[in-house]
Amino acid sequence: MSPSARTGRLLVFGAGPLGRATARLFVGNGGTAAATSRDADRRAALAREGFIPVDPQDPADLAGAVAAASAVLVTAPPDADGCPGLKALTPVLGGAGVWPDWVGYVSSTAVYGDRNGGWAFEDDPLNAATIPGARRVKAERDWLDAGRGFGLTVQIFRLPGIYGPGRSPLDRLAEGTARRVTKPGQVFNRIHEDDAARGFFASMARPRPGGVYTLTDDEPCPADVVMEWAATRLGLPLPPQVDWTDPSVSTEMRRFYLDSKRLSNARAKAELGWRPLYPSYREGLEAILAGHTPPPG
Repeated sequence: MSPSARTGRLLVFGAGPLGRATARLFVGNGGTAAATSRDADRRAALAREGFIPVDPQDPADLAGAVAAASAVLVTAPPDADGCPGLKALTPVLGGAGVWPDWVGYVSSTAVYGDRNGGWAFEDDPLNAATIPGARRVKAERDWLDAGRGFGLTVQIFRLPGIYGPGRSPLDRLAEGTARRVTKPGQVFNRIHEDDAARGFFASMARPRPGGVYTLTDDEPCPADVVMEWAATRLGLPLPPQVDWTDPSVSTEMRRFYLDSKRLSNARAKAELGWRPLYPSYREGLEAILAGHTPPPG
């Protein structure tokens, strides 16, 4: 039986912006949500937001949270040792005989590598061109192996650039830090955090063991196009333009320009019945400006 937000409990391992946005929508749909953080102050903040705080370094606390969860979402990024969520949860799942109905692992579309502006699909060979991308490839494989080993319904979600309130071109324009970093022929993909959360919920309703889904909006396009639209929408001058190879562009930022591809969300639409509430950056940014909250589910 798939978990229902109206009767279930979601455990989010990794209480970053995406994890908290997902937990908020889950609670808004009538469920309860727990979220992990190693920091005591952050756990206190999670409690103020209406979530059940969990210390992932406390085995008993984590075991109790997993035992109570109908669904587990892992958003913490992998490091050199692999996925911290898998490392922390494996002893709980194996030792306590705990079996959540659904486990979702949030990966990255960096696993596809560069497609020179071409399309990328879930069944394509993975060709990560960066260390973070290679770590995601390994983490995906480890989670799928764990799903088979424990008999869990593990789903993999490959996400591109995530934006939402407080982390969008609108915020960089307001802060005065916006730039139009350009590279001829470059194409990026993006998704609003609430659309990603709704994709997770759609998977909970239609789980498929070992399912892999790319969640993205319907309109791949260059980042500078989005920034120009946002500046015009706000009635602001266009921010300065800089080439991606300029020394002022950070190494981390240049890493994003190594991959150029168009992502297909056809599988998520066909198998999960999911549709992005914000099919392009325009609808997503307008919703942020208006302070809209999407309907749950």
